[in-house]
Amino acid sequence: MKPATIFAVLAFTLLPTLAAAAGCMGGHSDQSAASCMAGMVWDTTKGTCVEKPTS
Repeated sequence: MKPATIFAVLAFTLLPTLAAAAGCMGGHSDQSAASCMAGMVWDTTKGTCVEKPTS
């Protein structure tokens, strides 16, 4: 095999694996306002559910 072919095969094999691993690093969260439990509200600043303030 030519070196260019070997490089292309390696690139196409490793890139999806690296992309999947990068997704697991917390860069993208699937949590949203709809996923907050009872008594919790979505805090857009923090990007997560927080306890509902009592007034």
